[in-house]
Amino acid sequence: MDEIFEKVQSVVDRYEEVSEMISDPEVIADTKRFLALSKEEGSLRETVETFKHYKQVVVGIEENEEILREEANDSELEELAKEELKDLRVEKEALEDQIKILLLPKDPNDDKNIIMEIHGAAGGDEGALFAADLYDMYVRYAEKQGWQVEIIDENKTEIGGYKEIVLMITGNNVYSKLKFENGAHRVQRVPETESAGRVHTSTATVGVMPEYEDVDIEIADKDLRVDVYRSSGAGGQHINKTSSAVRMTHLPTGIVVAMQDQRSQQQNRAKAMEILKARVYDYYASQNEAEYAEQRKTAVGTGDRSERIRTYNYPQNRVTDHRIGLSLNKLDRIMNGELSDVIDALLIADQTAKLEALKQG
Repeated sequence: MDEIFEKVQSVVDRYEEVSEMISDPEVIADTKRFLALSKEEGSLRETVETFKHYKQVVVGIEENEEILREEANDSELEELAKEELKDLRVEKEALEDQIKILLLPKDPNDDKNIIMEIHGAAGGDEGALFAADLYDMYVRYAEKQGWQVEIIDENKTEIGGYKEIVLMITGNNVYSKLKFENGAHRVQRVPETESAGRVHTSTATVGVMPEYEDVDIEIADKDLRVDVYRSSGAGGQHINKTSSAVRMTHLPTGIVVAMQDQRSQQQNRAKAMEILKARVYDYYASQNEAEYAEQRKTAVGTGDRSERIRTYNYPQNRVTDHRIGLSLNKLDRIMNGELSDVIDALLIADQTAKLEALKQG
């Protein structure tokens, strides 16, 4: 653990340095710097507090070991010391594991908001209906987390499903909890239109991308094609009579953003540009087209039945996440937004894999 303690001490030193800096009047006057340092302090606090508690536990172990060495004639005190020592040693081991996890490399996107894309895939109308069910599930989960959900774009089917729906989800640590939702989600159930009662298999795909705030990227006019057209969505006569919908294409990358949810063309342009910048930034952050394409393939997939991360089996009220072999017989509650058991299990599996890699490295 010596190497671990050295890393923790460097975190403690940085925390103390940052804490001192944010009390400096010059830093307070620089809003951008103050906010950045405050955010850094917040990200380090849990590690520092856990380490302080760990050191208190170590002191407690040493004190009880000393009692056992020196108070051999006091059986009652000796028994108390043994009991406390047992508990403290268990706590020490748990804190060591917690500190190791806290020191794992952080995903720089974990505290970001997200753009989520849900597409109806295999299964036609049933796939589109399942996309709508997934949308409802994520909205309910977001409500339980205290997050905000905004529909950026949607393409509804006549029977109430979604060919595509794009969301912006904002709040605390949204990406850290939803990043593992990337992939093809498979549903097995009897469609309402199925008269013979046969179970059908359909899929919808989910893509999760972090929102890049203050994106440092300029999109040149020559690299952008903008098409305007009449909205096909709801919104009354005003929207349908005017060409308020906007489709932006970034020519070098082929990335397309369509926006028709806002009331005016100007609002749709602004929103479309915001999303386009995030997607183009994400593209170039991946450094090359091949890597980007592979990431998107891994993240969203084709929606083929065989390419799945999770299965929702309605007849058996069961949800199975195939990546970690987790099966829970409470599909009804999960579809109602109670996703925490699944998400927590995925986070633990990810942390465990990283710890194993750390040990082997």
